[in-house]
Amino acid sequence: MKKEILVFISENYADWESAFVCSELNKPETGFIIKTLAVNKNPIKSMGGFTVVPDYSIAEVPKHFHMLILVGGTSWQKSENDDVKQVVDLCIKEGIPIAAICDACTFLADKGYLDDKEHTGNSLAYLEEYAPSYKGSKHFIEKQVVSKDGLITANGTSAVEFAKEILKYLQVMPENKLEDWYQMFKIGFYKE
Repeated sequence: MKKEILVFISENYADWESAFVCSELNKPETGFIIKTLAVNKNPIKSMGGFTVVPDYSIAEVPKHFHMLILVGGTSWQKSENDDVKQVVDLCIKEGIPIAAICDACTFLADKGYLDDKEHTGNSLAYLEEYAPSYKGSKHFIEKQVVSKDGLITANGTSAVEFAKEILKYLQVMPENKLEDWYQMFKIGFYKE
């Protein structure tokens, strides 16, 4: 049985932010399978125009899953995604890792999840402006991605770094192969 990775999506989600990691994790040899999660099972349109029918609604979260990935997008600063807090709380209670990128980090910051955890996001100034309840500035690290104790956070310009840290955390491939993978997608075949 493959281990499920839940990817939370919402209207106008940033489809490219999870593309690298999902395409790797969903390969047959990894032992993982990607399943989408949303507030409800209504079709969701991404920023790139892809329409996705979620596999699960918040009410149908499976008892066992291996990681929660929160993808950025334009709807995080509205209350329409607040129901995902119950899944985040479940992950914290059960020790299930959470990975968040871009405005999903802003959401976690505003809801207090980053107040005492090392993390990153779009910028400290951005979190302070768009997450009015945020109290974790002393734990903010100016890096593309931060991974510590089962929490992976990344800014919106780091989809490849985000993927690399998730793949590393889940031990999908050996370190040297992962570094080759990263260099391929970060630099390409040719340095210009």
